[in-house]
Amino acid sequence: MGEAEKIQKNAFYVSLSKDGVTTKVESDNVTEIVKLLKEDALEWMDFTVENINEDSYFIASHLKFSLQLIASVLSSQHSAYEDLDTELGIMVPALRVDKFDVDVYPLLILIRKNLVVTIHPKEVMRLQKIYRYADIFMKKIRQDLPWNDKLTILLTRILDENNEKNFNGLRKIEEEGDELGKYMVDIKAPRAKIGEDIYLMKHALITYLNTLWASGDVINSLRHGDAEIITDNTKLLQRIGMLGDDINRQIALGEHLSEVLASGLEVLQTIYNNQLQLLNNRLAFVATWLAILATAVMVPNTVATVFGIASIGEHMDPMWAYFWIIVSTIMATVVMYLILRQKKWLPPKID
Repeated sequence: MGEAEKIQKNAFYVSLSKDGVTTKVESDNVTEIVKLLKEDALEWMDFTVENINEDSYFIASHLKFSLQLIASVLSSQHSAYEDLDTELGIMVPALRVDKFDVDVYPLLILIRKNLVVTIHPKEVMRLQKIYRYADIFMKKIRQDLPWNDKLTILLTRILDENNEKNFNGLRKIEEEGDELGKYMVDIKAPRAKIGEDIYLMKHALITYLNTLWASGDVINSLRHGDAEIITDNTKLLQRIGMLGDDINRQIALGEHLSEVLASGLEVLQTIYNNQLQLLNNRLAFVATWLAILATAVMVPNTVATVFGIASIGEHMDPMWAYFWIIVSTIMATVVMYLILRQKKWLPPKID
């Protein structure tokens, strides 16, 4: 019950003092967390908001971030990077995948000396795991490090957690793709439904890859350490570079899955073509034999008409008339069959 209550909190705060003492506070009152700002220790504040556009301005202004920074970051769709020397604002996409439904939400990260602030909608409660161990994590940060090194270590941990949650989205898409594969091999499955599901999967993949590319843009901006707030330490920058490498691997996996999907579309098109060919063969089979039967009926009908003429019928035994009608029927059928076979107009055998 206690853990459930923690997950429902709207804001939390963790800090590491110069003496190595950590403080953790969580609350449903955003203002209460904002008032904990000290600026003399490494601090991290996380806020879950209803309306990220309106609430971000309230939080940023009360934490003494410039409105220019938050306005610039919020003006982008999925990712943003804004460096104002003494403060840095970035936006990275946070994914939530449900079957083939991919929703993209913004994760705002505002940074200045000794302070990292994360703001996100309530739909992406993904940093609770970090908060649970935040005090332990912060205690491992060496006190003799420069302040921008400490900020970079904390920022890297947050970005890594967000990436891992995003990467889980590809696994869910793959699982749904496997279910779709089972559905496709069912010959009784409606092809229209399969086509719709394939489109949804393709759309989900495109959305997923777009968000990864957006995340990669932000990581690439950070990995060079050009911003004053970001460290110049080579080893720490390599950690950021590793985040970019992880994103590139996920993009490669997503593109491979897209190629597999394209192959599935080709298979589906082949199935459609085979079904149409079978239908055409059946129609040709029926049409050919109808032509043979029509000839077989038409010829004896003509003979019977001739025998029905009074002047001829009076001089011929009815039995002979029936005989010639039967013979003409058989001969007409055989002749028509032989002609069609010679012309190679007979349809192939239908299994």
